[in-house]
Parts: sequence; structure tokens; C-alpha cells
Amino acid sequence: MDNLLTDRAFWVNYWERKRGLSINVPANYLFHKELGTIIKEQQVKTAIELGGFPGYYAVFLKKYFRLDVTLLDYFIHQPITNSLLEANSLQVNEIKVIETDLFKYEPEQRYDLVLSCGLIEHFVDTADIIKRHIGFLKPGGTLFITLPNFKAVNGWFQKQFDPENYKIHNINCMDPELLAGICRAQGLEVIKAGYYGNFSIWLEDEQHKPRLVRLFKKMVWTAGKVFTKVIPFNSRQLSPYIILEARKPAF
Repeated sequence: MDNLLTDRAFWVNYWERKRGLSINVPANYLFHKELGTIIKEQQVKTAIELGGFPGYYAVFLKKYFRLDVTLLDYFIHQPITNSLLEANSLQVNEIKVIETDLFKYEPEQRYDLVLSCGLIEHFVDTADIIKRHIGFLKPGGTLFITLPNFKAVNGWFQKQFDPENYKIHNINCMDPELLAGICRAQGLEVIKAGYYGNFSIWLEDEQHKPRLVRLFKKMVWTAGKVFTKVIPFNSRQLSPYIILEARKPAF
């Protein structure tokens, strides 16, 4: 368990603090274009979201693409997931849910699409957690991983105004070339590895931050959005996310 930067108690507390989790997941949910292209071009039928409680991407994939979807996480509070499904006009049994320790679980099946969004940065050994993702992939399947880019302005914001949140992230793994190299070493073809999004910043539990911090954050957010709308580009300095797409050989 030394690979973990968090533990189960952290995530229980994290999710129990949250309110308004049962959102209506929109068709233009973050990374929708990238996922839609993968599903169409690779004829994806099955998918698993790792570390995705309460299951926003699992719901997105079922709701808009009607995939056979599984959600796997270390902590699952089923009533919350059920409420999310109901908010999106889905039945409880339409998404398979597995509550387990990823480091002890042996995949019972392989999938066309294996994705995680905001998972791998909570582990010390980046190569190990990515290998565990690959273990769920079918031959010819696609790996899709996203994570925050705390080497950008957003990371400075986290470090200054939310150091407790900053320290549970592995900053070293926030490197597209590092991630690509790990995948290539495992025999995968890297389709995409780079920075994603023109600009954004956020703070956990922002409503509980001091008023001056919230005002400063709003000023920086507004200025950054205006600047990157005029001159849109992805970069290590400004982009809020990193995106990795890789494919397992079909044989």
C-alpha cells in the first residue's frame, strides 16, 4: 500500500463531504469528443472506468453510446451511484459496479476501452498503476487516461491555497512523455500524449476558502480564459489537463 498517496478513509471522507453529486451528465461532458472518436473508429462495445466513483464517465458512456459499462473503485457508496443513474434515466442494473482494491483484483474480463480520469496521479509508482490499467485491455483495445496538470498555473494555485490537496498528487507523473514511454515499454502504440485544454483553475471545496482567495481565483480564471480565447493553445504552462491515449496490439 506504500504506492498510495491516499487511503480508503480519505476517499470516504472526501465523498461524504460532497453535495449535489447526482448531476445530469451532459452530452458535451469533458473529453466527449475524444471518447466519441475512439468509440466510433474502434467500434467499442465494452468499457470499464477505473477509480471513477460515483461513475460520471460510466454513465456518460452508457447514456450516449449504450456501451456495456463497468465501474470499478476502491470506495463505492451504492446509493449515490444509484441516484446518479436515476438522474440520467438509467436503471440500477445498466452499469456493473465492482468495489475492490485494484492492487488485489484479477480482471474477470477484458474490455475494448479502459479509462480513468483523475486516478493515476494519486499513486507513487506511475508505471505500476498504468500496467494495472493495461491488464484490463482486450487485444486491440484502447487505453484512455486523463489527469490534472499541476505543473501549470493551476498547480501553483493548489500549492499556494490548498497544500493538503496538492500533496496527495504525484506531480512527477504529470509528464506526457513519461506516460507515453511507460505505454511503449508495455508494447502499446501511443496515439496521443499531451496537454489538454486552453486554461482553467479550480480549488477543492472552494466555497469554504477565504473570500480573498476566492476573489483572486476568479480574477485569474477570468484573465486566463480571456487570454486563451483570443490566442487558444494547449501548453504545459496553462493547460489544466494531460491526456493519454494508447492502443494494445490486436495480436
